[in-house]
Formats: sequence, structure tokens, C-alpha cells
Amino acid sequence: MMEPFKTLTSKVLVLSQANIDTDQIIPARFLTTTTREGLGKHAFNDWRYEADGSVKPESVLNRIDPSEHRILLGGPNFACGSSREHAPWALLDYGFRAVISTEIADIFTSNALKNGLLPIVVSQEVWDDLAQNQNQPVTIDLENNQIQRGNAEPVSFTVDSFARQCLIDGVDTFGWLMARDEQISSFESTRKDPKPEIAR
Repeated sequence: MMEPFKTLTSKVLVLSQANIDTDQIIPARFLTTTTREGLGKHAFNDWRYEADGSVKPESVLNRIDPSEHRILLGGPNFACGSSREHAPWALLDYGFRAVISTEIADIFTSNALKNGLLPIVVSQEVWDDLAQNQNQPVTIDLENNQIQRGNAEPVSFTVDSFARQCLIDGVDTFGWLMARDEQISSFESTRKDPKPEIAR
């Protein structure tokens, strides 16, 4: 089970660089694990730590409370590069639940949605407003597909309908199927196998 996502109110963390790729999000040397637990400490590892493992105090990722910044406002072409499920795992384990950008890589979007991380694409105007008011809490209302910020008009966004329902319910694809095991079994019990063709 994943944590259900219906509404989220949080400050945003701005990483405005363009073309932040999946190797920056989680360097390849940390991909040996098959579990997501603990990957958050390696999210943006090379931005946060020196080669000897010491903390880079100037990194914004080391200066915030992740529990107060659960929305990542990323630059254009966010999460480009190779497909790695570890990227959304690392972001989630760090504390993020949503990523907002003007452009998000398709492969990352698919991986994120399957793992409980909500990717949202907005216009440059909305992105600029969020960046300029980053200390103002933002509410993401997934049930109504809206972003609410201050006194501004709510902004609508789109997300795949099946993935959206899984996020709201707090299940992945496998969990969604398991919840319908009885209906699937009932259908299978009534389905007749096609008659084999008789060789002539």
C-alpha cells in the first residue's frame, strides 16, 4: 500500500536548473538496491555531499525540513535521461510527494505515477508565480485536479485517469488488481476456452 494522495498542502522547494536528469536525482552507483527504503539520503547525492561524504552546507537540500517542503518545483525537462525507478523512489524517500515543472520526461512520469509520486506540468506563468512565492503554502487537490495558491485563481492540471485513481486510493497497479481478485476470478470462471481447431 502507498500513502493515499487526495490533497497536499506544502511549501515548494525550487530547483530551477534545466535538464535535471535521473543520474543527478539518484547517481547510478546507488542503483544496486531493489528496495526504496533509505534511498532518500542519496537523493541528489552529489549536490548534497562532497566526495568524502561530508555535507555541503550550501546545498538547499541540506538546509530545509523535508516535512515542510513536499513539493519539488523543478526546471524544464525535469528527470530526463535514463529510465530508473530508483529516481521516484529516492524523491519519495527524501520526502517529496509531487513534482511540478513546465516539462517532465515521459519515462519519469510513468515511473513516478506507478510509485506514488505525482508529476504535474504547468505553464511558465504558473511556474514563475510558484517560484516567486516559494514560502507560501501551495495546495494540490488531486480529487479536483487543481493547484491552489494564495488568493490566485486555482490552476487545473491533467493526469492519467487510472494513475490518478490509484494515487487517490493509495495503491499501485498490482494492488489495484488484487483488490479486484474476486471479480477477476468470477469472470474467469464463466469464460469458456475456445474450442481447438481440428487438424485436417
